Amino acid sequence: MATLDELRKKIDEIDAKLVALMNERAACAVQIGQIKREAGQDSVYSPEREREVLERIVSANAGPLSDATLMAIWKEMMSGSLSLEKPLKVAFLGPDGSFSHLAALEKFGRSVELIAVRDIASVFDYVARASADYGIVPVENTTGGAVRDTMECFLWVHGPVKICAETALPIHQNLLSKTTVEHIKKVYSKPEVFGQCRGWLAKNLPQADLVAVGSTTEAALLASRIDGTGAIASSMAAELYHLNVLNPAIEDNPQNQTRFLVLGRESARPTGRDKTSLLFSVQHKAGALVEVLEVLRQFGISMTKIESHPSPTKSWEYFFFVDVEGHAEDENVAAALQAAREHTRELAVLGSFPVTVSAA
Repeated sequence: MATLDELRKKIDEIDAKLVALMNERAACAVQIGQIKREAGQDSVYSPEREREVLERIVSANAGPLSDATLMAIWKEMMSGSLSLEKPLKVAFLGPDGSFSHLAALEKFGRSVELIAVRDIASVFDYVARASADYGIVPVENTTGGAVRDTMECFLWVHGPVKICAETALPIHQNLLSKTTVEHIKKVYSKPEVFGQCRGWLAKNLPQADLVAVGSTTEAALLASRIDGTGAIASSMAAELYHLNVLNPAIEDNPQNQTRFLVLGRESARPTGRDKTSLLFSVQHKAGALVEVLEVLRQFGISMTKIESHPSPTKSWEYFFFVDVEGHAEDENVAAALQAAREHTRELAVLGSFPVTVSAA
């Protein structure tokens, strides 16, 4: 059996090899960037290539490291490679410490320039005006349902904004404060967060006033300045504002997740395992929605999500947001969309993107 010193020496030797190999990989990425620029390709982030790499890493993993650990390592390595090809700017719903900030870090790593903006509409605007290369916005939560602000933006936004990727982030809400639980008289957070933690709050802080604010980070900032208060926010917000995590993971649903969409100016290319997001409205008549759904059934297309949203211009009329399996360029999906347009007043493809690689 090897001694402690022998094992540490072996690790040092492996580390040196890893550094050399990672830099060799990065040098290849630089050459790829040069080839893309010579071909007139401006985009360096490729969601379809990202999926291909992560799938291969997960498939090759025999342990003892978990798939999630290896995926995190590779995402950071790819983030560094992207920054060598071209410095990327990614807009997210701020301020720093928000769950959108965490999602942007999880998706793009720490080697890109992250831009905190004031609201979801600004994320769309930054991408549309090319002030950012990409944006990331929340679209639905397993507890709170659809994020209405994001859906509203898809109704109003004009310009070359397309969904090109997605990611899901486990959402753990934490009670933060400078004081102890028994001394908290007021708790700040977003209304949706109070809904996610309703049971815990009723049991543990029944007398505290719940004060709704615009973001969980704003809640943490207020709790850091006002005595006798707390906030429900991320652990990252606790670090930023020097608060104590009094109770971690106080959400009522331990499987609580938020799904985020990555916005770019073009859809991803087909991978064979894709989703397509659609937005359409139908004639105001009986069975109009059923006619569209029947078209999808006839072409063998599975629907993974449907949400309705009131029309911003006409009372009692609705737009429908639908996610289907497949890419808009797939033969059956393209044919179905053409047929579906005969049953809609308008139909837009919001984007096609790879299904997220999940870690075992």
